Amino acid sequence: MLWSEFNNLSLIEKARSLYLHGTFITSIRYYKHKINLYLIGDYYVEVFYNPKVDTVDRIDLLERRHSRMKFYSDQIKLPQF
Repeated sequence: MLWSEFNNLSLIEKARSLYLHGTFITSIRYYKHKINLYLIGDYYVEVFYNPKVDTVDRIDLLERRHSRMKFYSDQIKLPQF
């Protein structure tokens, strides 16, 4: 699936796609969110979960140059593509 196709899915469809085709990598705490990192195809995808209100606020592509990559790479060795 292309990123543009994934991005056009609803939040529920994105979650379903991650469940069926994604691989959970790790999670971090970031401000008010617990962010779960998944790998789907060649893309890293973040799921922003807000435990205070028990909701998934968004599911987004993680750009490889984003500063949050450091938080993940401090925990585990991420594969390079």
